Amino acid sequence: MTAPVFLADLSGVLPGGAPVAPGDRVLLDGPEGRHAAAVRRLRPGERLDLTDGAGRVAECVVRDVAKDSLTAEVLRRYDVEAARPRLVVVQGLPKGDRGELAVEMMTEAGVDVIVPWSAARCVTQWKGERAAKALARWRSTAREAGKQARRFHLPEVAEQASTAQVAELLAGAELAVVLHEEAAQPLTGLSLPRNGDVVVVVGPEGGITDEEIAAFRAAGAVPTLLGPTVLRTSTAGVAAAAVILSRYGRW
Repeated sequence: MTAPVFLADLSGVLPGGAPVAPGDRVLLDGPEGRHAAAVRRLRPGERLDLTDGAGRVAECVVRDVAKDSLTAEVLRRYDVEAARPRLVVVQGLPKGDRGELAVEMMTEAGVDVIVPWSAARCVTQWKGERAAKALARWRSTAREAGKQARRFHLPEVAEQASTAQVAELLAGAELAVVLHEEAAQPLTGLSLPRNGDVVVVVGPEGGITDEEIAAFRAAGAVPTLLGPTVLRTSTAGVAAAAVILSRYGRW
């Protein structure tokens, strides 16, 4: 059984702001400590890993457990480099809780950045207070899925983007792709860059409009066909990620 992963600030958790090192003891409290002690019910002698979600990792063993916290001893401390190139998925806002499902699956697959996109045909619209709550849910979902998947680099969930902002993102990418069921170029046939960002746009349930496709083409994006079937917007992103990341050897 693999050790569970919890989030902690490893850059300066000791008195004086020193980073943790083997032999140090770290107090895990707050929501993460409560989950470890009260939900996971970790006991002295059990293993766990701490990460800051930005590549720092501390392999630890539990030494003491309280009601809603625990103390762990660091066995080993190391850094994990971020994968390159980055895979960025622009996700048209799905209906209901399918947005969180898409974020969860893409996080587990290894997507590096997820950008919520308010496309013209999105049934769901993020506005005002609802936008802040929805974005918080996506970020919480990515955080929890990242821990479950033992990702030491958690994905970034960006602010909601307009079509114009997505076009700017595509213009700056090393490779920009728009998934479209009428495209002739298959995703599997694209030449992939070794550096920079690969940006993939996933449209909403209602599809991408002609105006959006035109704007994305003008920004340098290539419409591509994912496969012979039409997938839901909540599953297309993870399917595209699996194709691309397997070609990079990340799967």
